[in-house]
Amino acid sequence: MKVLVLGAGQLARMMSLAGTPLNLKVSAYDVNSDTIVDPVTQQKLGTGLAQAIAHADVITSEFEHIPYPVQELCQQSGKFLPNSTAIKAGGDRRQEKQLLDKAGVTNAAYKIVVTEQDFYQAIEQLGLPLVLKSALAGYDGKGQWRLKTQADAQAVWADIQQFMAGADHTLPQAIVAEQFVRFDREVSLVGARNQAGDMVVYPLTENHHVAGVLAVSLALPGQQELQQQAKQMFEAVATALDYVGVLALEFFQVGDKLLVNEIAPRVHNSGHWTQQGADTCQFENHLRAVCGLPLGSTALVRPTLMVNILGEDHVSPAVLSLPSCHLHWYGKGKRPGRKMGHINLSATSTSELAQRFDLLRQHLPEDEFPELDLVAARLKQLQ
Repeated sequence: MKVLVLGAGQLARMMSLAGTPLNLKVSAYDVNSDTIVDPVTQQKLGTGLAQAIAHADVITSEFEHIPYPVQELCQQSGKFLPNSTAIKAGGDRRQEKQLLDKAGVTNAAYKIVVTEQDFYQAIEQLGLPLVLKSALAGYDGKGQWRLKTQADAQAVWADIQQFMAGADHTLPQAIVAEQFVRFDREVSLVGARNQAGDMVVYPLTENHHVAGVLAVSLALPGQQELQQQAKQMFEAVATALDYVGVLALEFFQVGDKLLVNEIAPRVHNSGHWTQQGADTCQFENHLRAVCGLPLGSTALVRPTLMVNILGEDHVSPAVLSLPSCHLHWYGKGKRPGRKMGHINLSATSTSELAQRFDLLRQHLPEDEFPELDLVAARLKQLQ
């Protein structure tokens, strides 16, 4: 079976690697250059979306910000999974919020802001502090503002206006103003749904960020009550979208309750640990779902964590000498803050994982991996 992935980055690459043992042939369509490439070697295979669609049995995506004309052509082919509605909801925070409300899933109170009047009404209705996020083209901490005091309102609005003026006007831009949530921690749930409506979910993952970008994810046993709550929310969203493929939900945990922060209609950075820590990794399960194959087990086979490599193209080869430590490079050119690769580390218990993580940290400079000390302390707390 031939699978076409919209987007030619690391997620398409890892899908291809996971699909090879299943005899699935994965190619990628670069929406920026209008070329078809091998997602692992980046070898050019052809040109043009029409050719790419014609040669594919199934079309899927590795990211949400796909031009609408591209989505429409893929949707018309009858091969696009998940559907365009799901992709658009992941790429437009207005549609995302409407979806969460429709699915009856708890999320932060919000107001859509287009004008200055809307902005000040949001302050009045939701109170301060406020988190403001661009409806379109915002990811990894970009296109986001935090308004803490009324005195800063004018400056923040001026910055938002400048951002909106420079935005792509193919689609109307807006800002989603959200009530600030004082959360205990950030967690995510990755799961899969097939065309028959069967669903499986992975264990909840605890996430740690640096400047709005995921730095470390922890997948550990336990958390059954929260796991069940997250599973119910996942099923509600996936059903509302008639979703097919892997879907990620990011949550704020407040006490014993979860609030959905964002959805991602694709394989997700916080699910990379599944390559070494789960029975079936998220990339294989996504391909299984969209290709009509039975879904694989999502069981946690051992405690595992994932460390993102951000903006660096080298780590000490000594990390590979550590037990159950696996290095995954993406083949990208170095750029500050860019996701260049990740490290998966596993163990037989949480205490052993903490010990191995201490060894791993010795090979990762603190200035390049600033979150690791806090994660180490968290692991010791969880033992």
